[in-house]
Amino acid sequence: MKDRPPEEEFDLRARAEFSLAYDVDGIPAHLFRHTPLLARRGVQLAAAMFLAVGVAAGTFLALRPPELVRGAIEDEYYERTLRGSFIDTPTLLTHMGLGGHGTVPGHAQLMRPCEIDHRLAYHLTTFLDRGGLVTVFAFDPPVALEEGSGTWRGVYWQVVRSRGDGRPLILISEKKQALVVAHTVFARVPA
Repeated sequence: MKDRPPEEEFDLRARAEFSLAYDVDGIPAHLFRHTPLLARRGVQLAAAMFLAVGVAAGTFLALRPPELVRGAIEDEYYERTLRGSFIDTPTLLTHMGLGGHGTVPGHAQLMRPCEIDHRLAYHLTTFLDRGGLVTVFAFDPPVALEEGSGTWRGVYWQVVRSRGDGRPLILISEKKQALVVAHTVFARVPA
């Protein structure tokens, strides 16, 4: 014991404090630091990522055209190179709401019945002067589609009401100018 230096006041006080310390098992729960769940950085990052994904998905879904318009765009894409008349002109004009008499507007490229989303549709692809190539779809029986327009996968689309009976028509083209001309040819003029 003679090898040890004499204890100083600090040593005595430290030894006394350690003797009063709690056992590891006996630490009171209120001494643990509780971080609220929303204050944790990982939870904040996860919430921010979830919010960002939700906004992106909502924006994407808001910009998508109605299901029938998407089906019409897909049908137009796969039948873009077809040519010919698979239906007589008066029947096509009647289903497009243009009356059963007269000629098809523009230079008809393709006239045929087809099926879009299990519904009978009448497909007309025509070349309009000062506009370009436009595809028009009419459904039988007429479907409930709101008027609107937009782009989807590099194609312009527009839903309008026909001149005759006001049935909805879907206009599709790769050129915006073609839709402007087609609107004047096929659509009802607002009163």
